[in-house]
Amino acid sequence: MSGGAAILQSRRLGRLALKGAAGFSLAYILLPLFFVVWLSFFAQEIPSFPPEGYSVKWFQAVPGNTRFVQGFILSLQVAVVATIIGLAIGVPAAVCLVRKQFAGREILNSLLLLPLVVPGIVLGIALYIFHVEAEIRTEWQIIGSMGGLIAGHVLIVIPWTVRLVTASLVGMDRSVEEAAMSLGADRLTTFRRITVPAILPGVVAAALFGFISSFGNLEMSLFLVGPGRTTLPIAILQYLEWKIDPTIAAVSVLQILFIGGAMLLTDRFVKISRVV
Repeated sequence: MSGGAAILQSRRLGRLALKGAAGFSLAYILLPLFFVVWLSFFAQEIPSFPPEGYSVKWFQAVPGNTRFVQGFILSLQVAVVATIIGLAIGVPAAVCLVRKQFAGREILNSLLLLPLVVPGIVLGIALYIFHVEAEIRTEWQIIGSMGGLIAGHVLIVIPWTVRLVTASLVGMDRSVEEAAMSLGADRLTTFRRITVPAILPGVVAAALFGFISSFGNLEMSLFLVGPGRTTLPIAILQYLEWKIDPTIAAVSVLQILFIGGAMLLTDRFVKISRVV
């Protein structure tokens, strides 16, 4: 075998090995999802293999469970409000970090991304202690309040906003902004008509990932949710304490479909694949 043929053969083997490793990784990631979907259609109440039959009764039981419905509504409300506030804070912060040079810039960037690094259970405990101390000193009702819960979720939305909007700003051609300003547009008009449309995929992606992180958050919500309030992840956890039937799998499948549908609908109008 000639040297050129050997090199070609080794490259072919390398590509096959890479595709095999990618396929194995994808299967490893999707296998739990496959079993959850499969389990949600089991007919028997106590999961066992092989299944005794298949049914959709567990999906029909979800709307009749008040805790699941209330948890979904509360999770949706908190996620929407936290996403809006997180975008209002994160987008200007990302613009400032990318476009301005000032002392402590890297430290500020690290602090804004810190909630992605700190474990959720640690962040929840820290926020709960902060709420206790703040309530003692201000005498405001903070512990277990809706505002305290939303404020905590804002912290996990901001890092996604800063990270993805920063990526959009770094990849943006600044000459377009400079051309607009040279033609008489002020900074606000340039930002509104040039910068925002250019970074829109990053903003939408930040909103989407921030919403998903907030909607599915469990660890922090356990410490911040008040009496009489239950988010969907907490409702699922509480249900598992008493029952082990496919209802939980059905709820999980519906949650996956809800989030997946939101991602597909968003990507249809704004190509978030340009950023993520």
